[in-house]
Amino acid sequence: SRPARRTRGAGSRSAAGSPTPLLIGLALSAAGGLAALMLFSPQPQRSDTLLALQDLTIQLQEVVLASRPEPPRPGDRVLTSAGLPELLSQLDTADQSWLPRAEPLGDGRIRYLYKRRLEDPPLSIAQIEELRRNPPSHQLERDAIASLLSNLERAGVQVVIGPPRKARAAGEWEPAARTLRIRPDVIEKGSVEFARVLNHEAIHVAQSCRHGGLWARPRLLGLSIVLDPVSRRNLQDPVYARASPTELRLEQEAYANQHRLTLGPALLAKECRAQG
Repeated sequence: SRPARRTRGAGSRSAAGSPTPLLIGLALSAAGGLAALMLFSPQPQRSDTLLALQDLTIQLQEVVLASRPEPPRPGDRVLTSAGLPELLSQLDTADQSWLPRAEPLGDGRIRYLYKRRLEDPPLSIAQIEELRRNPPSHQLERDAIASLLSNLERAGVQVVIGPPRKARAAGEWEPAARTLRIRPDVIEKGSVEFARVLNHEAIHVAQSCRHGGLWARPRLLGLSIVLDPVSRRNLQDPVYARASPTELRLEQEAYANQHRLTLGPALLAKECRAQG
């Protein structure tokens, strides 16, 4: 899980307050992770052939059950490519909240209010005015979201807009359930945040596929794990206090590459083909 990009004020030019930090990541310590451990833990040696066959039958049954996404929980909204137009419309509305607002002060001066992410430098007056004249289209993020959803759907992953199992998590990948969850309020953060959360979780999906299938515990892909300062702070969040060294390395790999929006779809196409 990761604390997502926080926003903060930029002096008199910025909006007051900071949105609740977000966390995204893996559900390795939840029930899904336990199920994956059960599936792939080595079986003890048995001298009784009948018992071994019985164990094999049970194991095969578990694999069959795990090969399908679990039913959505009450309140969940399954997100498919067919629902992309509605999602993009919601993101467009959220993106408007990132545009600077001008407030007359009554003495001839104008105050600009805007939100910015921790890693972004404060804007100058000229940059603010240019941003108001030419708002970003976020086409890169929108194309990435469309491609990610298409590749996840093709691989057999269920994408759900609904609360993750881990508290404070913005996104979560549950291998045993073949379900990728995104917290509903991530949509309210806009296209940039949603694309990064979805891409982060798609990298975790590819990590599972590298280990043998969607239901497998993730394994490192060998990508860069060089983190920016914000991601390093996120990994110090208490949500990782009980994470194993392996889980932390998996999160590092996802954090270090979540901004590479063309990478997630490419990894899914390469690692998860014929997994659905």
